[in-house]
Amino acid sequence: MHLVQILLPRADNTGRPFGREDFDRVKEDLASRFDGVTAYLQAPAEGQWQDGEQSSKDEIVIFEVMVDDVDLPDWRKRRAELERRFRQDTVITRYMPMALV
Repeated sequence: MHLVQILLPRADNTGRPFGREDFDRVKEDLASRFDGVTAYLQAPAEGQWQDGEQSSKDEIVIFEVMVDDVDLPDWRKRRAELERRFRQDTVITRYMPMALV
Protein backbone atom coordinates (compact mmCIF):
# COMPACT_ATOMS: atom_id res chain seq x y z
CA MET A 1 0.00 0.00 0.00
CA HIS A 2 1.12 3.57 -0.69
CA LEU A 3 0.20 7.00 0.60
CA VAL A 4 -0.01 9.66 -2.11
CA GLN A 5 0.14 13.31 -1.06
CA ILE A 6 -0.65 16.40 -3.10
CA LEU A 7 0.54 19.77 -1.77
CA LEU A 8 -1.39 22.75 -3.14
CA PRO A 9 -0.90 26.45 -2.38
CA ARG A 10 -3.70 28.40 -0.70
CA ALA A 11 -3.03 31.35 -3.03
CA ASP A 12 -1.64 31.89 -6.51
CA ASN A 13 1.74 33.48 -7.20
CA THR A 14 0.25 36.99 -7.00
CA GLY A 15 -1.16 36.28 -3.52
CA ARG A 16 -4.80 35.91 -4.61
CA PRO A 17 -6.38 33.13 -2.51
CA PHE A 18 -8.03 30.20 -4.23
CA GLY A 19 -11.69 29.67 -3.40
CA ARG A 20 -13.00 26.85 -1.25
CA GLU A 21 -14.70 25.45 -4.35
CA ASP A 22 -11.28 24.94 -6.00
CA PHE A 23 -10.21 22.66 -3.15
CA ASP A 24 -13.62 20.99 -2.90
CA ARG A 25 -13.32 20.02 -6.57
CA VAL A 26 -9.95 18.35 -5.91
CA LYS A 27 -11.36 16.58 -2.86
CA GLU A 28 -14.43 15.31 -4.71
CA ASP A 29 -12.36 14.11 -7.68
CA LEU A 30 -9.96 12.17 -5.45
CA ALA A 31 -12.74 10.73 -3.29
CA SER A 32 -14.67 9.46 -6.30
CA ARG A 33 -11.60 8.00 -8.02
CA PHE A 34 -9.94 6.42 -4.96
CA ASP A 35 -12.94 5.76 -2.69
CA GLY A 36 -11.69 8.21 -0.09
CA VAL A 37 -9.44 11.17 0.60
CA THR A 38 -8.12 13.07 3.60
CA ALA A 39 -7.92 16.82 3.07
CA TYR A 40 -6.08 19.13 5.48
CA LEU A 41 -7.79 22.42 4.61
CA GLN A 42 -8.52 24.21 7.89
CA ALA A 43 -5.01 24.41 9.33
CA PRO A 44 -2.70 24.98 6.39
CA ALA A 45 0.94 24.02 6.56
CA GLU A 46 3.67 26.50 5.71
CA GLY A 47 6.24 25.75 3.05
CA GLN A 48 9.47 27.72 2.74
CA TRP A 49 12.28 27.45 0.21
CA GLN A 50 15.37 29.31 -0.96
CA ASP A 51 15.86 30.51 -4.52
CA GLY A 52 19.36 31.92 -4.50
CA GLU A 53 19.38 34.82 -2.05
CA GLN A 54 15.59 35.07 -1.87
CA SER A 55 13.44 33.15 0.58
CA SER A 56 9.82 32.37 -0.36
CA LYS A 57 6.89 31.04 1.64
CA ASP A 58 3.55 29.46 0.81
CA GLU A 59 0.62 28.35 2.89
CA ILE A 60 -0.33 24.94 1.58
CA VAL A 61 -3.12 22.43 1.95
CA ILE A 62 -2.51 18.70 1.74
CA PHE A 63 -4.59 15.96 0.17
CA GLU A 64 -3.86 12.29 0.90
CA VAL A 65 -5.12 9.07 -0.64
CA MET A 66 -4.15 5.46 0.01
CA VAL A 67 -3.64 3.22 -3.03
CA ASP A 68 -2.50 -0.35 -3.52
CA ASP A 69 -0.44 0.50 -6.60
CA VAL A 70 0.89 3.83 -7.84
CA ASP A 71 -0.07 4.48 -11.47
CA LEU A 72 2.66 7.00 -12.31
CA PRO A 73 1.30 8.02 -15.74
CA ASP A 74 -2.10 8.76 -14.17
CA TRP A 75 -0.56 10.75 -11.31
CA ARG A 76 1.62 12.74 -13.72
CA LYS A 77 -1.50 13.61 -15.72
CA ARG A 78 -3.31 14.66 -12.53
CA ARG A 79 -0.32 16.76 -11.45
CA ALA A 80 -0.19 18.55 -14.83
CA GLU A 81 -3.91 19.32 -14.60
CA LEU A 82 -3.49 20.72 -11.07
CA GLU A 83 -0.52 22.83 -12.20
CA ARG A 84 -2.73 24.33 -14.89
CA ARG A 85 -5.76 24.88 -12.63
CA PHE A 86 -3.73 26.34 -9.76
CA ARG A 87 -1.38 28.31 -12.04
CA GLN A 88 1.79 26.71 -10.65
CA ASP A 89 5.09 25.76 -12.25
CA THR A 90 5.19 22.64 -10.09
CA VAL A 91 2.69 20.95 -7.79
CA ILE A 92 4.38 18.58 -5.37
CA THR A 93 2.85 15.13 -5.67
CA ARG A 94 4.68 12.46 -3.73
CA TYR A 95 4.11 8.91 -2.63
CA MET A 96 5.59 6.60 -0.03
CA PRO A 97 5.07 3.00 0.99
CA MET A 98 2.94 2.53 4.08
CA ALA A 99 1.43 -0.18 6.20
CA LEU A 100 -1.56 -0.09 8.51
CA VAL A 101 -1.08 -1.01 12.16
